[in-house]
Amino acid sequence: MSVILKVKNISIDYNNIPALKDLSFEVKGGAYVGLAGPNGAGKTSLVKAILGLTSLNSGEIELFGQPLSSFSQWEKIAYLPQKHQYNQLFPASVLEVVLSGLAGLSKQPKKESHARARLLLNNLEIGAEENKLFSRLSGGQQQRVLLARALIRQPELLILDEPTTALDPLVREKFFKILNKINKEQGTAIIMVTHDTSDIGRYAESLLYLDRSLIFYGLFSDFCDSKEMKDYFGDFSQHLICHQHDH
Repeated sequence: MSVILKVKNISIDYNNIPALKDLSFEVKGGAYVGLAGPNGAGKTSLVKAILGLTSLNSGEIELFGQPLSSFSQWEKIAYLPQKHQYNQLFPASVLEVVLSGLAGLSKQPKKESHARARLLLNNLEIGAEENKLFSRLSGGQQQRVLLARALIRQPELLILDEPTTALDPLVREKFFKILNKINKEQGTAIIMVTHDTSDIGRYAESLLYLDRSLIFYGLFSDFCDSKEMKDYFGDFSQHLICHQHDH
């Protein structure tokens, strides 16, 4: 698969305090990457940089072979933030929320866009709620609606910022399975920011672990076998993160 994201030696400072230092990595199409690290590690700064929402002090980012500075094909990328921005008092239906994901794209026939929205809602097992007010749904249902809103753009890269933080364990498990299906069956590349390193290894294929600089990037199986990572994390934490076998 071709490289869809290339991060080359980027550094980001806020008020002369380093948030990221000399970070480089690549993501190929169809990859599933868990982005982890302690609080203040630079995870959010990296996501903002990829989305063009924060400035780099040095280095470069390329998206789909184009420099970030001239990238224009934003329809290829969808972003699901940790906290949604929808006003709970705004009377939008579930279907309207999903369709709002097409804002800014070239206008599509109403019949086609509605059909795609309904298919997504059905695939996410929430089709029966399409006419309900978004504000009346549970947290888990709202998160699935917002995932449908992101996916209606048919992105090649989906970036999620701790999407399961407010979900209970059963709903979180279902959400992870849905993402896995999207990745495996549709080939959508996923970068998921997570604080739950004990869970992500069950689903993502690669781990990108930051602590202001790159600590590890590679397959979870390689992370599991790495003596360097054992020395860094300790034997117990290393295997808790890799989730390749029971310890």
